[in-house]
Amino acid sequence: MSTGHRGNKSYLPSKPCAACGRPMSWRKAWARTWETVKYCSDACRKRRAGAPAGGRP
Repeated sequence: MSTGHRGNKSYLPSKPCAACGRPMSWRKAWARTWETVKYCSDACRKRRAGAPAGGRP
């Protein structure tokens, strides 16, 4: 039996989202920048970057 992706995502690398903590799997679109990817979605990126330290009033 060969190893590799072949439709099985368990072989792909993953890491937690910096904002929500959910695991995100490697995507082909992130192939060149996988080391710098921090957030699983634009919503998490906006929430984390735009949130003040004390939260919303």
